[in-house]
Amino acid sequence: MTHTYLEEVRAQLTKGATQKDHPFRYFTLATVGLDQVPRLRTVVLRKLSEDLRMTFYTDSRSKKMIHLKENKKVGLLFYNPDTLTQIRIEGVALVVQDEETKKKYWSGIDKSARKDFTTASAPGTTLTSPEKLDYLDDEDHFCILEIVPFKIEYLKLKRPNHIRVRYSWEDGRWEGEFIVP
Repeated sequence: MTHTYLEEVRAQLTKGATQKDHPFRYFTLATVGLDQVPRLRTVVLRKLSEDLRMTFYTDSRSKKMIHLKENKKVGLLFYNPDTLTQIRIEGVALVVQDEETKKKYWSGIDKSARKDFTTASAPGTTLTSPEKLDYLDDEDHFCILEIVPFKIEYLKLKRPNHIRVRYSWEDGRWEGEFIVP
């Protein structure tokens, strides 16, 4: 019976990756900083594969990349306020190294959005004013990250009973169990 909820997770995440107005389009990514403090930020879901791997983009100079060199484990949080559905995912972040794949994704990014990956200074660098931001002409710091999930928790707030299901990746498949909300 837990399989039904995993299919809902898959369907909703697919919509998040393909529909710009879906609540799962933007999600919270958590890494652990070098000081062992959790760091949270919002990123954009770009792709969901059949095996539930999730893809998003970042600047290769961002702090999250430093954190991921130390600890590749991440947490993801998706929330849909319309359906009161929360999905929490734990996984491992992998940097996509294949240059052909990077070129393919880069060519699919709107030209106006490409500037997000071409700033002269790294993300988080102090600016005297937002207008003082400089861009590179022939260089980018575009990076693709892929999250390989190993645990998923589905929570649906509803009456008379909330529903919470935990899935773990075991022996090449997702094993689900109901848990107390």
